[in-house]
This record gives sequence, structure tokens and C-alpha cells, in this order.
Amino acid sequence: MDTGCFSAAQRLSCHAMNSDLPKPCPDHHGPPPPPPPPHTPSSAVPPPVKTNRNRSEQIKPELAPVVTDPKTGRSYSKGKLLGKGGFARCYEMTDLTSNKMYAVKVIPQSRVSKPHQRDKITNEIELHKTLSHKHVVKFSHHFEDHENIYIFLELCSRKSLAHIWKARHTLTEPEVRYYLRQIISGLKYLHNRGILHRDLKLGNFFINENMELRLGDFGLAAKLETVELRKKTICGTPNYLAPEVLNRQGHGTESDVWSLGCVMYTLMCGNPPFETLDLKETYKCIKEVRYNLPSNLSPAAQKLISSVLQKVPSNRLNLDQILAHEFFTKGFTPDKLPPSSCVMVPELHPPSPAKKFFTKMAKSFFGKKKAKAEKIPCDEKELSKLVSGIVKCSVSRQISYKTVEAHEVPSPTGQLVSSVPLEPTPAEEESRKSVSRSFKGTMASSTEPCEDGSTPAAVAESAAKVLNACLAAMPAATRNPPCLSRPEPFLWVTKWVDYSNKYGFGYQLSNHSIGVLFNEGTHFSLCDQRKTIHYCLTNNKHFSFQTSALPEQLRSQKQIVELMANYMEQNLMEGGDLHCEDQASSTPPPLLLQWVKTDHALVMLFNNGTLQVNFYTDHTKVILCKSSDGSHLLTYISRERASYTYPLAMLSEAGCSAELRHRLRYVVQLLQHHHTDA
Repeated sequence: MDTGCFSAAQRLSCHAMNSDLPKPCPDHHGPPPPPPPPHTPSSAVPPPVKTNRNRSEQIKPELAPVVTDPKTGRSYSKGKLLGKGGFARCYEMTDLTSNKMYAVKVIPQSRVSKPHQRDKITNEIELHKTLSHKHVVKFSHHFEDHENIYIFLELCSRKSLAHIWKARHTLTEPEVRYYLRQIISGLKYLHNRGILHRDLKLGNFFINENMELRLGDFGLAAKLETVELRKKTICGTPNYLAPEVLNRQGHGTESDVWSLGCVMYTLMCGNPPFETLDLKETYKCIKEVRYNLPSNLSPAAQKLISSVLQKVPSNRLNLDQILAHEFFTKGFTPDKLPPSSCVMVPELHPPSPAKKFFTKMAKSFFGKKKAKAEKIPCDEKELSKLVSGIVKCSVSRQISYKTVEAHEVPSPTGQLVSSVPLEPTPAEEESRKSVSRSFKGTMASSTEPCEDGSTPAAVAESAAKVLNACLAAMPAATRNPPCLSRPEPFLWVTKWVDYSNKYGFGYQLSNHSIGVLFNEGTHFSLCDQRKTIHYCLTNNKHFSFQTSALPEQLRSQKQIVELMANYMEQNLMEGGDLHCEDQASSTPPPLLLQWVKTDHALVMLFNNGTLQVNFYTDHTKVILCKSSDGSHLLTYISRERASYTYPLAMLSEAGCSAELRHRLRYVVQLLQHHHTDA
């Protein structure tokens, strides 16, 4: 569905109505992406609240290809069906005179044959046509003929938040802030005009071509009355109904605020707060305000949801108080979201103060430059001397993967001196070639082997070999075998941020250590609650420092790592429920050798042989790692962030669900493609 096309009380739930949901972009560089897990009826939105309208009446299935306004003579060409319900259908229509496109709500005359039915449509039209706000669906005009009533509305080409939620299942906190700010802006406008929406839900928040939100569907909207005269009708969508509405105490602005809290919870947690398999149980949970707050939500998000979902309406925050909450004031809100965020996690820049600080740090750390250049820190010999305390300071060397013009680098005395053009070393030239190869994605690592002999190609080849063997021997099965109840602990990536346009790729491991693979190939890890630092040069020479004894030359780099760490902590949710204890500070964490982004997934290869693949659209993850006895374990993290670990040999013998098998095949094809191009 595209715009506010039909009255919420007269339609099926948004998910039941709309099968035309966003699909991931086609992968032109590899195999098709795995489909998202099936959306079972048990997880669908419960049936809509019963209304007075007769749902047994059938909508006429056909609409003429061209519709003409009998009064003005203007004709409109019917386009695709945008959405449908038990009461109306919504079509894309084009004005044949101006070529302007609309979302048109079409209501059969048979549905308004009774006076009270006609009054409801008239009230909806009269109310909507008075509204004019940036974040409210624009009303254009309406007319009727013998067959239908036609309501012409602003076309929102990216459909609704329900479609985005269906494709993504959960959104990041910056995205939630982005949408909530716009919803609140439109809602404040309505409330200031004495209008209650009474059906705030994901399907009624429409997204236009520019990723701007519009609040729509005013079929249940009503004027705000005094407490004595407030409407006592139970109407709206079951999951989002406020306790006072269920208790027939009437609707006030606080009821819309309650629904807003449910919307926030749904976007961040993946399901409505009071959703159950039974409608009566859902109502009971709402009346008792009984719901769970996932621990992976940030403290600020938990506090805000708790402050909104209060049983007593007067105890809830109002709209201004919500915007003044620390969830908004201390969190990053993007100015705009990319269209790709409709189907995958967007790459968002940090807030402007941090961005300015990043730039400042980069200038001080990388030095001034006339040509685009990247930095390689102190070479191995110099850093070895630093560790032994022999050298007081050293020179950070600037280098580009291209031949650079003469530029300035800091001298040991801190003064700027002119340097001659620097030619890339063989290892750097090889790294440059890796970046330019045809395999789609970013390859930010040296092709030299690590101290343990691991290379990205070797890890990819090994993983592809064992997975391929498993799939080849795997019998047909409809479900996964029993998972390990207490799997052996291993490290995996719970959060990540791509800032490779300037610095590199940052990630958080399940023991809360932070790693950043910088663009030029150096690797920096913060471990042991940020007390210990592990540093790896491009030639894979490792160094360890206590944070208090970090060489001066690496302190600016540490600040960049900390900024990435803080961003992930404040803005990103944990990727699953699988955790592990902090490792000993003396043990270096696994090093990220290479990360690759395809259109559908993020692939990460580590020097301990671990492979992790994160799928964008449904947030499922596949992790292949080695156990202490040398055998392989495969962990699958579902869209609900629940983890299941199996010995790979068990999957080979017992088989697995089609859902997991499809993902494993996709991973194998990715790895084989990687190996072919490497």
C-alpha cells in the first residue's frame, strides 16, 4: 500500500493486505540471495477489531482502465494496485492531462448505501482536506460516479513503514529516531488542531520518494472532546490499543502517544510489545501493561518505552517530553536515510560533532597532504624500538596505493618537511590490486600471510571446502537437528560500522572487545574492558600495550577506534543472544583479515579460521568456526536473534531446514567466487 488509502477499521491488517513488499536489489555478481524466513500466521498481526461495517459485501474486482470525473471531464488512467482491504482498494492513477500520479482510494458505492456509512466517508474527506503539513499525506481532490467514490491522495512511492519493517524486521536506533521525529511532528500538528488519529500503526506511515514520512489514513480520526464526551468506541489495531480504549474510558491524545510507544517498540524489537497468539490474551496483556523489554535495547530506549507505555494516561510522556528525552537528545539522528534502507541496514555517518572530530583527528594523525593519501604507521623496526623504550619518537609514514605528488610529512622534531614521491612497496601494490579485483566488496587487508599462516584466500578456501562437503553429504530434511545446549564459547561479531570512506571498518566482538581494520591494512584492537591494546602492522607483526603505556604515535588512532566503539555502543543493537566471557588480556583477539560487502550480505574472514556472514534483509547470520578439537561448529542466528549451534558433522548426517540450507549454499557460492577472483 502506498498512501492513506482506506479506513483502518474497514481493512485487513497491513501485512495481510500487501503482498507486494520490497525485495532486495538483484545480485549481479553472484547467486540469488536467500529468502527471508517464512512469516507464519502465528507471527502476523491479530485480526482487526470488529466494526459495524458489513464485511460480507464484496468489492467489485474490476475497475475501468480509464476513470473520468463526470463534473470536470478530466480522465485518469488506472495503474497498479497499491493495496486492498475489506472496504476499499487503492490504485496508482495518472492524470491523462497533466501526467501527475496519485494514490487513489476507491470505495464502491455499494459500501456507502446506508446513511451512517456515507457519513463516515464524508467525515473522513472533510477532515483530511483541511490538513496541510509536511508530514501528513496530502489530500488532492475527490469525485464519484455511479460505481465508486474516488479519493485522490499524495503518492508515496516507497510504500509504508510496514513494508520496510516486513523486509528489515528491526531498525537501528538512528533510523527509529529519524522516523519518530517525523511522526511526532505530524502528530503534534493534528493534536494542536484538536484531532486524534486513533489508528497509529506501521501501515499508516507512508514513505515518499525522498524517504520522507507522511502520516495518513484518517478513517478513524476524530475531534478531541472533553472527558465526558470522549468516544468510547473500541477501534484501531489490536496490538496498538491503549488500556483506556479497551476499558472504554475514551480516547485522548494520550491514546495516540501509547500507540506511538508501541510503534517504537515494534521497529526496534521486531514485534509489537503485547503480541500473542490469542487476541483475548493480547488484550489482557495490554490492560495489565505486561510486556518484555529486550536487554539488547539501549538504556535510553528502554527508559523511553517504559515512560510511554504507562497504564495511567496522565503518567505518560507527552510529545514534547518524548523529543526532550535522552533517547533523542543524546543519540544520533540522520538528516536523511538512503532508499536502500528500505531493505537493508544503512551505512550512517556519526553525528556532526563526532564527524568534525574525526576529521580533526585525521588531519593531526595522517598529516597534511596535497594528494589523496593513506597512512602506514611506524614501520616494524621503529615500533620495535618504541616497545623497548630506545627511541623517543618516530615518523609516521604517509603512502597511497597510487604514486603521489610531493607532500608534507611530520619530521621527528614535529616540524613539517617536504618529502619526495613515495613508490608503493610490493606488498602495498599487491594490496592495491586486491582492491581493484572484480569481486564486489571492500577488501581492506594485506595479502601477506599472518604469523599463523592464515590469508583471506586460505580461510575462504577452507570454509568453502568444509561447507561444500557438508552440503554434498546432507540428506533431505524439513527441520534442523537438535542444537548444542552448551556450545563451546567462541568469538563472533555482534556489531559493525563501515567507515571505510575515511578510516576503515570497525566491529565489536561478543566479548565486547573492539577491532578496527584501517584502510591501509593495520589492525587495532581494544580488549579487556579497553585496558589492553593489540596492534598489528601491515606485515602482520603483532604488538601489545597497556592502554596507559600506549606510544604517542598511536594515541590519535586509538581515539578514532574509541569513537567508532562509542558509536556502536550508543546506536547499534546486539546481533544475537550468543555471548562469551571476556578473554585474558594477554590473549590477542582474532584478527579480521578481510571484509566483503555484496548486495545482500556482509562477509568477514578472521585469522583463526572463523567465517561470519550477516544477511542484511532479515539480520540472520551464519558463523563457521573451529572447536578446540579441530572440528567445525556452525552457528545460525535467526531473525529473532536466537542462536543455534550445531557440529557441522551433525548437519552433514541429519540434514537441516531449507531456510538454513539455502543460506549455506549462498555462502559457499560467495566463497568460491572469492577464491576464483583471488
